[in-house]
Amino acid sequence: MEIEQIRKVLERYTQGKCTGEEIRIIEQWFASVNRHRSSMIQEEFLQEQLEEVKMRLADHIAATDAPVVPLRPRRRRVWAMAGAAAVLAGAIAFTFLFRSTPADHPSNPLQSAVQSAPAKTNRVVRNGFVEITTAKGATEKIVLADGSTVNLNAGSRLRYPVSFSGPHRDIYLEEGEAFFKVAEDPRHPFIVHSRGLATTALGTSFNIRAYSREQRITVALLTGKVKVDHAHRQEAVILLPSEQLSFDVQSLAVAKSTFREEDDIVGWKHGVLAFRDASYSEVSTELENRYNVTMVNETGNLDWTYTGSFRDESLQEIIETICQIKNISYTLKNDTIFLTRKN
Repeated sequence: MEIEQIRKVLERYTQGKCTGEEIRIIEQWFASVNRHRSSMIQEEFLQEQLEEVKMRLADHIAATDAPVVPLRPRRRRVWAMAGAAAVLAGAIAFTFLFRSTPADHPSNPLQSAVQSAPAKTNRVVRNGFVEITTAKGATEKIVLADGSTVNLNAGSRLRYPVSFSGPHRDIYLEEGEAFFKVAEDPRHPFIVHSRGLATTALGTSFNIRAYSREQRITVALLTGKVKVDHAHRQEAVILLPSEQLSFDVQSLAVAKSTFREEDDIVGWKHGVLAFRDASYSEVSTELENRYNVTMVNETGNLDWTYTGSFRDESLQEIIETICQIKNISYTLKNDTIFLTRKN
């Protein structure tokens, strides 16, 4: 599919003559471009996005034998898609404003430490799969071919097929954390594979945290029902709403518990940091990913837990609060935070 063909599809979009699938693909692409965190969209990023939308539109057109049923696109997007057509033709560039963290005190070293180049999301399409990797300080929302959505947390990697085929909808969370809102399709179970766990859902929403540097994997269910399997355990675990499973990757021990607040599980989607009996590795992973810093624990004590939540606090306020509660100190060098014993 060439640029001119995509231009024609976009023109049909602005005229309200696209199919529902074409509208979904185009609006997903535009949303991805609009989320790109830089002062100006870079040519490399546009090319990556263009290659994906070209492939998905081509697959859709090739697979569509039914007559085209025009649908009306969302009105507020019409002017935007006209601009997108111009971008694809190379005629104009889009500019966007972006601020990743508050900058009320630019002289603060903890603020300066995280004001580096805008974090990028790396997207590769090969062998029928899309692989998305989020950098530290970046999150991504993805719309899958079946209409399911995935919110991918910072420092994560997700692999999924461009289009689903076969009896299952298999997704691979190869690193990190993601929130899944699954489109209902009882005939094709939705299965997320994450570090040895297989979480199966029909129509539901759930969160999986599976960072490789952490000793446990957690699966938390918000709505619906899921089944969690592991190759080395005979019995699957069934989760109901407000239940979560914690799986120790070393001992293979499984613990099931409940949670009260949704923000305790998916607050990260809204900028909330919520820790409940979180290990040091979980706290450091969250802060490193959110603020694009490195934490080094020189206290000699890695075996502690922390409970607390932060909504609008700066990185400095968060670090100072944790250090005060744990009775430790910190120093900053470049973008590395060193935790030390109090003198």
